Amino acid sequence: MVLFKKLVCKYFNTRKMLIFAPLFYKDKVIMAKKGNRVQVILECTEHKESGQPGTSRYITTKNRKNTPDRIEIKKYNPILRKVTLHKEIK
Repeated sequence: MVLFKKLVCKYFNTRKMLIFAPLFYKDKVIMAKKGNRVQVILECTEHKESGQPGTSRYITTKNRKNTPDRIEIKKYNPILRKVTLHKEIK
């Protein structure tokens, strides 16, 4: 890690830019994110119980600080063709 910091400082020619320097992991650029906002997956509860193939999932964000518990939102399920309760998974 120290070697990486030295290389980044040498590349950007300043230590202040180290905060904004990208990290590389498995050929992907990973930037540090500020704040408590995280991505969550919402999955339909009624669809699981119905036994029909497929799933209804939505991806959204939530603020960890304001809502530490799991989200439950009514969303449209295109397979069942009605509004159903979607709960956060994982």
